[in-house]
Amino acid sequence: MRGRGREMRLKDQTTKEHVGEARLRVRYQETDQMGVVYHANYLVWFEVGRVELMRQMGISYKDMEREEQCGIAVVEANARYRAPARYDDELIVRTWLTAVRGPVIKFTYAVVRAADDVVLCEGHTVHVVVDKGMKKCPLPKRYAERFAEFLI
Repeated sequence: MRGRGREMRLKDQTTKEHVGEARLRVRYQETDQMGVVYHANYLVWFEVGRVELMRQMGISYKDMEREEQCGIAVVEANARYRAPARYDDELIVRTWLTAVRGPVIKFTYAVVRAADDVVLCEGHTVHVVVDKGMKKCPLPKRYAERFAEFLI
C-alpha cells in the first residue's frame, strides 16, 4: 500500500475474490469536535470488514460460535491513520487474511474513501481461537481449510 493521498495497491498475487469489501457511510455521531472521524471508530469498522470477509468466505461467525463453541478473540489491534474521513463520506473497508498459524489468525485492513480510493486508515488485528471459557483452542478443521484458501 502507498502513503497519503495515493491509491491503495495490493500485492500482485492478491485476487479480488480474496479481499472482502464492506461499504459504510460516516455518521455524524462518529465525528469529533474537529469534524473528522474519531480514531476508535476505525476499530469498529475493522470488525465490520472482518465479519463481511468471513461471510464472503462462506463462514458465519455466528454459526462458528454456536456450532463449534469457539470464537476468535482480538489480542492485538493496530491502526495507522493517513488522511481524515468526514461526516457523510462513503467508505470501503477492504479486508484480507494475511496469516493463519494454528489458533492464531491475522486480518489486514484498508479503509478507503469511495469517491477517490484514497487510503484513510490501514491496520491489522491478530486473533486467537478460544473456547467458551476463553481458553486457547484449535481452529476447527473446516474453518482452517477455508481460511487457508483465502490466505494472501
